[in-house]
Parts: sequence; structure tokens; C-alpha cells
Amino acid sequence: MNVFLQQLVDGLTWGALYGAFALSIVLVYRASGIVNFAQGEMAMFSAFFAWQFHQWGAPLYAAVFGAMVVAFIGGAAAERVLIRPLASSPNHMPLVIITLGLMLVLNSAAGWMWGVQSKEFPAIAAGPVLALGPVAVSRQSLVIVGAVSVVAALLFVLFQRTKVGLAMRAAAANPDSAQFLGVPVGRMLMIGWGLAAAIGALAASLAAPQLFLQPNMLVASLIYAFAAAVLGGLDSPVGALVGGLCVGVAENLAGTYISWIGHDFKQAVALALILGVLLLKPEGLFGARKVARV
Repeated sequence: MNVFLQQLVDGLTWGALYGAFALSIVLVYRASGIVNFAQGEMAMFSAFFAWQFHQWGAPLYAAVFGAMVVAFIGGAAAERVLIRPLASSPNHMPLVIITLGLMLVLNSAAGWMWGVQSKEFPAIAAGPVLALGPVAVSRQSLVIVGAVSVVAALLFVLFQRTKVGLAMRAAAANPDSAQFLGVPVGRMLMIGWGLAAAIGALAASLAAPQLFLQPNMLVASLIYAFAAAVLGGLDSPVGALVGGLCVGVAENLAGTYISWIGHDFKQAVALALILGVLLLKPEGLFGARKVARV
């Protein structure tokens, strides 16, 4: 029982990170209708900025916040320069190819600027682990869960209680009607991409102490994040967070209790979840069902 509780808590911690990455994927999908395959590389690149700011003497909290600001600007610029010129095309394949190209460019640029060797990223909350009954919880894990919870609460307030959030929802749901009503659709989409990039930067900075900072550190995590986004629904921010928690717990328990999976084949759990959801409930657990008139 103690092993089960420990794996459950560890799974929830990683699930919170997967949920944050999935949330960034969902925000881009809602804004532009595409899956941004460069989301992981954008987050990784931002984490390098956080590390660099810290190396220059900035406190770690300030360094992470600075990286989030850089990521917001970079995400908004990517939407304006790379995505918007082709956004009106009925075929989304060119946009997907652009995101794949951006992924390769950022991966190579990170290796060129900072090298390919792993770098140690300091934990935001260092110190001995805390014993909560039979479960050991690191301080960093508490920071991860707390930070993701705060982000989720702030996004809820933004989308439900502010004019900017309502305008973003309108621009994502029906750009033509929103523009007719005076909503600056282009600006709202830029903000959506910027928010997604900033959330990815935060999640990457929180994951870097465990994964070690290097250009390919988020490859596996983004597989889990895509699984979480598909499970929860690509158009549902709530689904992204719930899906992340489910994926984190599922892959952790499967790696512990299914002997032939172990810790080296846990990615198969994410693939199985993606395949199962696409076959049984393509819109995801919280996604909106699309109805087409014929």
C-alpha cells in the first residue's frame, strides 16, 4: 500500500507538469486550430533563458519569470510572423510543417548557443524531502503542484471574468463574427500563443531540475503532454489539466506494477491512451462534440 501511495503522489506531480504542457498545446489549438509540434522546443529554449539569467546573477524566481516574459514575446512573434500569413488557408498542413521546422530550428539553436551537454538546473525549492505519513514528497514537487494550480486559477479568472479573456474566447470560437463585433482577433490570437509559450516556459523550468537541462530534455514529456491533451480534449483547458493528471498516474503505476513495461517502456502507456481515446471518444473527455449538417 505504501508503494502504491508513493507512486500515486509521484504520478500526480508529473501529471501536473504534463497538464501544464498540455494546457499550452490546447491554448494554441484553440487560437489557431493547429497542433504546435514546436511547443516542447519553445519551452526548452525558454528554460535555457531562465538558466542563463540565473547564471548572470538573477534570483531563480526572477530568472524563471524573465524567461516567461521572453517566451510570451517569442510565442506572440511566432504567431504573427510564421502562422498568421498562412492562417486563412483551408489546408493546415503548411502550418503543421512550419511548426515542425520551428521545432528543428529551436533544437539546433539551443545546442549551438548553450551546447548539447546536460546542465544542472537548480530546484526552486531545495531541501530535505517531507514525510506525509507513509509518503515522501520533495519540496520541488509541492512547488510544481502549487504553481500549476495557481496558473490554472489565473487562467480561469482570465477567461471567465475579464474582457480580454472573453475576447480571446470569442476570437478562438468564431474569428469572423468576433471581428465583425469589433474584437481585435489578430491581437487575441497573439496573446493566446504568448500565454501558451509562457506556461510552457514555467513548466520546463520546473521540470529541468529532474530532467537536467539539454536540448532534447522534453521529448518524452511532450509525448505524455500530447496524450493528456487528446485524453482531455484538444479544445478544453480543464481537460488538459485533468488529462495530464490521469496520464501521470497511469504511466507511473503501469511502470511499477506491469513488469513487462517497467520504467524503460512507459511511453507505450501514452501511445495506448492516445490510440484508445481516438478510437472510442475522439473529442476527448471534456472536448466539445462537433456536429456537422449534411
